[in-house]
Amino acid sequence: MKTNLQAMWLRTSTDVSVRQRLHKVLRQAIIRMVLAPGQALSEKEIADLFNVSRQPVREAFIRLSESGLVEVRPQRGTYVVRISRQAVLEARFIRESLEVAIALEAAKCTLPSSVLMELNELIERQRSCIERQDHDRFFFLDEMFHRTLAISTGQTMAWNVIEDVKAQLDRVRYLSIPDSTPIPKLADQHQAIVDAISAGDTEAAEQAMCIHQREILHSLPELERRFPELFENVGTNAHALSI
Repeated sequence: MKTNLQAMWLRTSTDVSVRQRLHKVLRQAIIRMVLAPGQALSEKEIADLFNVSRQPVREAFIRLSESGLVEVRPQRGTYVVRISRQAVLEARFIRESLEVAIALEAAKCTLPSSVLMELNELIERQRSCIERQDHDRFFFLDEMFHRTLAISTGQTMAWNVIEDVKAQLDRVRYLSIPDSTPIPKLADQHQAIVDAISAGDTEAAEQAMCIHQREILHSLPELERRFPELFENVGTNAHALSI
């Protein structure tokens, strides 16, 4: 686990502040289950692991708590929160509302051919992850696809809102790949979105994005059955771990 965290740290940009790097690494680690729900986080151990002072670690914890990923308990410590079904559903609702609006806007306007080419290239790169079963790479490319679509329609603020609210949702999305939601299915859904946008078909673009954003509603119940210890109020064998 510590090796994974250090590798993630080395992959982050050094052009940002230590606090920003810490927040990004810890957020990714929680989403990708490197830091598991219920796990206790030590401010000192994380500071020592990354050879930084404790102040930026403390600030990163505060940001993570604001995103609902950790809980800071006075006099007791900081813990990775278990996945909240309600938080996932609320984040999914917000994300669908915004992403459907983005898809509609993209279909109404004429996206430059360079953007459509970029979106199609991202889908091809996603498909290349299938044989290698490279789930981490697919997850990154999936993010790039949706971000590119939002930015290309001038909806940077909407994407920032999506990023702010989808932390809990991302944990379920990451868990769902590959078994509950196979990569080929997600890539096909992305292709349907791009095809509808390319054709200027607003109705098809809306429907394709709705189908894509509601995929998690099918996988969530299965994931709760398979991993009850990761969810709030599911299962009875949850226990605190430590780093």
